[in-house]
Amino acid sequence: MSAGKILVVDDDPQIRRVMKATLVGKGYEVIVARTGEEALEMLPREMPNLVLLDMNMPGIGGLETCREIGAGSDIPVIILSVRNTEKDKVAALDAGADDYVTKPFGIEELLARIRAALRRSPSSPEGGPHAFRSEDLEIDFDARRVKAAGREVRLTPKEFELLRYLVAHAGKPVTHRELLQAVWGPDYGDEPEYLRVFINQVRKKIEVNPARPQYIVTEPWVGYRFVAP
Repeated sequence: MSAGKILVVDDDPQIRRVMKATLVGKGYEVIVARTGEEALEMLPREMPNLVLLDMNMPGIGGLETCREIGAGSDIPVIILSVRNTEKDKVAALDAGADDYVTKPFGIEELLARIRAALRRSPSSPEGGPHAFRSEDLEIDFDARRVKAAGREVRLTPKEFELLRYLVAHAGKPVTHRELLQAVWGPDYGDEPEYLRVFINQVRKKIEVNPARPQYIVTEPWVGYRFVAP
């Protein structure tokens, strides 16, 4: 039984071969694409569980491909890149990536990141809240539906799990490390830029004024807190 289907998108044929051989050896089904355009064409037909996407490719490139994937599906994307600056990581996360892995990487690190990205519901619905309702925000955690100011908004799986965890701990400051490990997995904790990007994205979708949030407030030097009016 396959551990999941992974689409590897990279313009380097040697990297595609090595990645495919390695991941197949670990029990994954692997399909490959040479360009972003080819990957987008394959997605509706192949329906992979995860996309490993090189950031620097000819054609539309990794970031635009990532945006296109996110616009039409909830498939998690891990960006692979030789660049290691915070600016590049933030750009990738802003484009909709779930994670960012810098080349060269160890295969065990990559496998851990893949497992974390495929773990769709890290915070258990059974033990968490089932719903939240206020004057301008409605969240149905069981149906995974969110309404803000009367209109339905679409959250990515990671954004939804982030919101679920904060609501489950409403009124209490949640540290960066706790939030990262609850939503991304135990191998995380030192990636505060991930939270900044994802919190900003959630605020844009649920807050009346994202610049002055009333629900998800920042606890300086600590983390974030969900405030129930």
